[in-house]
Amino acid sequence: MALKYKIDVLEALKEKGFSSYTLRKEKHFSESTIQKLRNKESISWDNLNTICRLLGCDIGDVLEYQKEE
Repeated sequence: MALKYKIDVLEALKEKGFSSYTLRKEKHFSESTIQKLRNKESISWDNLNTICRLLGCDIGDVLEYQKEE
């Protein structure tokens, strides 16, 4: 994958007061999306939008492009 996470998304959300339980309970993310974030796997644009909204950041603060060799 050429796109890489620059931050630990779940840790950043936790610092903003969103535990995994809260994220599921308030229906921000499904359990499968939370698991993908734990494993640093790709997620949908809608979920990336939600991350940016909750963290108050831009997509470039979350992801970076790394050229594949």
